[in-house]
Amino acid sequence: MDSKHKTIQGTQEKAGQKTRKPSYYGVFLLNDDYTTMYFVVHVLEMVFHKSPVEATQIMLHVHNKGKGLAGVFTRDIAETKVDKVHRLAEAHAFPLKCKMDKI
Repeated sequence: MDSKHKTIQGTQEKAGQKTRKPSYYGVFLLNDDYTTMYFVVHVLEMVFHKSPVEATQIMLHVHNKGKGLAGVFTRDIAETKVDKVHRLAEAHAFPLKCKMDKI
């Protein structure tokens, strides 16, 4: 094997090759006039694994400011979280929306 390649557990990697850090996305919940505060807290606890206190703080921020950051994730995970929120809201007949923005 030449000096341009290293073997790491059966795989070859070019010397000097760098991996790119993934982009991160903020997932934001958006306020509406119909979704209950209780349901927003429930979503934050179930989908984003927030404690009851933290979920309540985020919910109040969403209620008062119009949107609030639920978490920061890589693209695939952020997309999955947005989809879970929308499916859960639809299943409970709430119009709760969230979006993801690149950070």
